[in-house]
Amino acid sequence: MYKMIALDLDGTLNNDEKEITPKTREALLAVQRLGVTVVLASGRQAPGLRREAEALCLKDYHGLLLSYNGGRIQDATTGEILFDSNIDNDTAVAFLRHLEEWPELSPIVDDGESIYTTDARRHKVMDESRNNNLRVKIVPNIADAVAAGGFRPVKILTAAPNEVLVPHLSDIRRGFEEDMSFVQSAPWFYEGTIKGVSKSSSLSRVCERLGVDPSEVMAFGDAQNDMSMLEFAGCGVAMGNACAELKDMADEVTLSNNEDGIAVSLARHFSW
Repeated sequence: MYKMIALDLDGTLNNDEKEITPKTREALLAVQRLGVTVVLASGRQAPGLRREAEALCLKDYHGLLLSYNGGRIQDATTGEILFDSNIDNDTAVAFLRHLEEWPELSPIVDDGESIYTTDARRHKVMDESRNNNLRVKIVPNIADAVAAGGFRPVKILTAAPNEVLVPHLSDIRRGFEEDMSFVQSAPWFYEGTIKGVSKSSSLSRVCERLGVDPSEVMAFGDAQNDMSMLEFAGCGVAMGNACAELKDMADEVTLSNNEDGIAVSLARHFSW
């Protein structure tokens, strides 16, 4: 029996209405009652995991929260931050100044409470604010604000419509590939974290802490930033709506996030 289940959120745990369906919720509560540890592993900022953590009662079952694409690990029961991997302030400021070369791109950076932006109408800023329970702070210049605040962000997002973003992927990371890791987490998002941070690296830390072998982990995902996590897990499951690259490398493909794919797959592996 698998001892741990790692779940991406958007496009995986949540349906297209950003909700956990009753069938999926009941399946995940059932496996937790069997003693399985549920880990929410998301590109979202840390505050954005609260709603799903509460819906799945992770506080009662000692679940874990991996946010910022693996940049932070938090105990859902105690609230203790077990691991935090930040981009140093100088690198963050330099990267944000670098992005200013392409005004059609929208940098999204937060300090854990607020997203810093020059205009709330910029691409995906308000969506990120709502989805992650973050305020929006309007500043004259994002890099200047981060420099003045002295904070070290866990993640810096670059947002733009897919047809605008993709041609700029090599531009975005150019000059920063030795210090930062980059992954496209959605058609409109390119995520930058400190070098070496990923969902799989943080999941490895969690397994080591709990004495769980990777072969005892199931992982569910739908996007490119889930690839390392599914490769790490003993059983990597791609959702029916997943990108082709993820389906090609997954151990199994289940139904989509709108068809209770997680519940269907868990029913094949667990009895409750």
